[in-house]
Amino acid sequence: MSYQREFDKKINVGIIGIGSHGYRNILPLMNYLPVKVKAVCNRTADTGRITATQYACNHYQTPMEMYEKEDIDAVFINVNPKIHPSMVIEALDRGKHVWVEKPVATRAREVEDMIAHRKDRVVVVGFKKIFMPAAEKAIEIVNSPKYGNLRSALAVYPMTIPGNGREILEKGDAPNWLLNGVHPLSFLMAVGGRVSAVTAVCNEARNGILALQFANGAFGTFHLASGPQPRLERYAVYADNWQLDIENTRVSLYRGFKGVHGKITSYAPEGDDGGAIVWEASNCQAGLENKAEFTQGMYAAMMYFCDCVLQNRTAEKGTLEFSLEMMKVYEAALLSEGKTILIE
Repeated sequence: MSYQREFDKKINVGIIGIGSHGYRNILPLMNYLPVKVKAVCNRTADTGRITATQYACNHYQTPMEMYEKEDIDAVFINVNPKIHPSMVIEALDRGKHVWVEKPVATRAREVEDMIAHRKDRVVVVGFKKIFMPAAEKAIEIVNSPKYGNLRSALAVYPMTIPGNGREILEKGDAPNWLLNGVHPLSFLMAVGGRVSAVTAVCNEARNGILALQFANGAFGTFHLASGPQPRLERYAVYADNWQLDIENTRVSLYRGFKGVHGKITSYAPEGDDGGAIVWEASNCQAGLENKAEFTQGMYAAMMYFCDCVLQNRTAEKGTLEFSLEMMKVYEAALLSEGKTILIE
């Protein structure tokens, strides 16, 4: 990879929303992207001015003012999901390419509105979990002719699905089920493909399971675990002759042993075409591969957006179409209460 100062061709960008998450995760990653930060946009004037000074750019309190005064090609938007749709549409109508943080909206119909305004602009949604190296390895193996044959997938993540789903949808609220539930949900959908049916079963504490039936016949289970903020996230992907497990940054592919069960006497037989393969980030050196921005997929999602803009190609990952499918699953889970809901 290259650092920002090494790229010959750069995108002129504006950053909309420089609160805690934006300042902690999005702005620092500009050091690794082919971009020139021309402006930051934030409602709080003092925060905006200080940050603009730090990044040697201009500050504006509204996106429209930034669009009128700055020559920018694209924007990175990171604000409340309730106002993501209006800001995305405003940017698209001004001819800007858009990277927008997840969740992109609070209702599926809002995503449809964004699609209607997109035209030939690049739009990528920051579903970091589908861009993290562990997920990319899982997707690679599922789609590989050498492995393939996905049968089921599992995600384990501390989460609840609220019981007042219809009220949440009517008000356009953004519960934790939307703000963070999209992380494991996006992984399952990226691995399994289009979802055809959704069933949510929860106890009084609103923990339980979300069952996903994929159009390809595979099955997905999202275990809505109880507990504190996640310290350990787990995923598992199952096929006919292999299993892939993910725990934090550790990825383990189990391929089985050649031979007859009950006759094999060694768990490490000769050769390397059976047994387990393990990939894991190392913390012994100050590299990039072990930093959260890279292991969690944030860098890859933003770099993918930049590549699409620079190469003038249509995004195929983190798309608005993927977001629309996810919002349909999100809404169905809120309304399920044990009943199976079909996804059109």
